[in-house]
Amino acid sequence: MNQNNPPQLNSLLGIEFPIIMAPMFLVSNVEMVVEATKSGITGAIPALNYRTEEALKAALTTLKEQCEGPFGINLIVNKSNVKLDYQLKACIDHQVDFIITSLGSPKKVIEAAKGNGVKVFCDVTDLDYAQKVESMGADAIIAVNKNAGGHAGPLGPEELVPLLKKHCTIPVISAGGVGDGAGVKQMLDLGADGLSMGSIFIGTEEAPVSEGYKQAIVEYGAQDIVMTTKLSGTPCTVINTPYVQKIGVDQSWFEQFLNKNRTLKKYVKMLTFFKGMKKLEKAAFSATYKTLWCAGPSIEHVEAIHPVAEVVSKLRAEYEQTEVTQA
Repeated sequence: MNQNNPPQLNSLLGIEFPIIMAPMFLVSNVEMVVEATKSGITGAIPALNYRTEEALKAALTTLKEQCEGPFGINLIVNKSNVKLDYQLKACIDHQVDFIITSLGSPKKVIEAAKGNGVKVFCDVTDLDYAQKVESMGADAIIAVNKNAGGHAGPLGPEELVPLLKKHCTIPVISAGGVGDGAGVKQMLDLGADGLSMGSIFIGTEEAPVSEGYKQAIVEYGAQDIVMTTKLSGTPCTVINTPYVQKIGVDQSWFEQFLNKNRTLKKYVKMLTFFKGMKKLEKAAFSATYKTLWCAGPSIEHVEAIHPVAEVVSKLRAEYEQTEVTQA
């Protein structure tokens, strides 16, 4: 990596290697992010991983005390998140380094953060929305492509990153599909200013999920990732376990009918999301045949369960080797 001209994410956050350990619902925790900062990258945690205001504040206090570099919090900014106001205030009060916004307008978050030294990165899946959040004052955009884990976008990175780089002036962080150092190099060469990587960190020692979930990250590969609308009403990637094969990946005709009803669809979507998240939570932390495990195709690169520090070290070594090979 050119030390005289480092990727913009390095400069923006003061990190050594341009990676954000992506915020993952149910998975990300304080221990993972602390280890990420010790390894020269950064990480973020979904605020929704904490059920109460007190639990979120306690986590933020520990992060401030133990992190050896910057850290962030992910906020869901649409109307379904009734906890947004106190989550945002906690982030500002504890001076988190950055906030990642998802699934809605980031205007309120940007306005609150701007005067308090907190950077705001916004998830986007297309140019139109990227330009909107840039005009609002976002500090960077996270380009969520079709290879991302969870709620993916419609475009591949080869199309999305250059498109955003051409038409936006703020840093573009690529999210989706990268699981090794060679992939990091490829995305940076494509024009990305950094990367957000999540699925490869599910199978780490510090992750709080069940051993069954971690082993699935090791044993399954890219070809085993499928899209389902059963969890949240919108397409979401999961591992194609026997249970997923049994229940199918598409909503029933009745569920689809309810989602199209103007009067009911708001409430149906909220109920679908709530029930889906409860199923994910049960599968993530306990032994159950109802194995609904969220992940992206980058699990192809996970061969064993390792500490976060070793995963980052491997990424950096692979990146450097790719640089030498291509020089």
